[in-house]
Amino acid sequence: MDGRETTKTSSSKKPNIGTSSIDVYAAQCAECKKWRVIHSEEEFEEIRSKISTQPFYCNKKSGVTCDDVADMEYNATRTWVIDKPDLPKTPEGFKRHLVVRKDYSKLDAYYITPKGKRLRSQNQVAAFLKENPMFEGISASDFDFAAPKVMEDTVPEIFGKKGSDSSRKKIKKKKNEDQSAVITGKEDVE
Repeated sequence: MDGRETTKTSSSKKPNIGTSSIDVYAAQCAECKKWRVIHSEEEFEEIRSKISTQPFYCNKKSGVTCDDVADMEYNATRTWVIDKPDLPKTPEGFKRHLVVRKDYSKLDAYYITPKGKRLRSQNQVAAFLKENPMFEGISASDFDFAAPKVMEDTVPEIFGKKGSDSSRKKIKKKKNEDQSAVITGKEDVE
């Protein structure tokens, strides 16, 4: 990893429709590699949307330096996932939700509209926008359904051997990539 990462986590036992599996966001300092908790999804998305051109550093958090203890450590107490870098910020009024699958093989990405409707694809977004002209200026390309990669070394052991070899290959951590990270609680499944 090159240090330009961001994260999320979760702790509810059964997410409801419209509830994300994520409850903690964090970013990894490009200099010291320590993880810093990010206090809102909006702030996380701002960091992630520019991570390649504007790396995250500890001093971006008020009163924090690289000399301070990390806010959290990368370990298997939570299931971590790596989000793609530079994903666009979610359009205002919409929410991007990530829900981990029961077998921890991946997360599903979808969007909740300001009207509470769950959108699972670009086609559904385009249809919704066409039916709701009040969202003029927003296009389907403003939504990205790319699912973060599950970090295999943090998946609960009971799920570690499940899945085909090809699905396990898809979730292995790649080194030296620009990445944003997400953390999910082990209990959170849909």
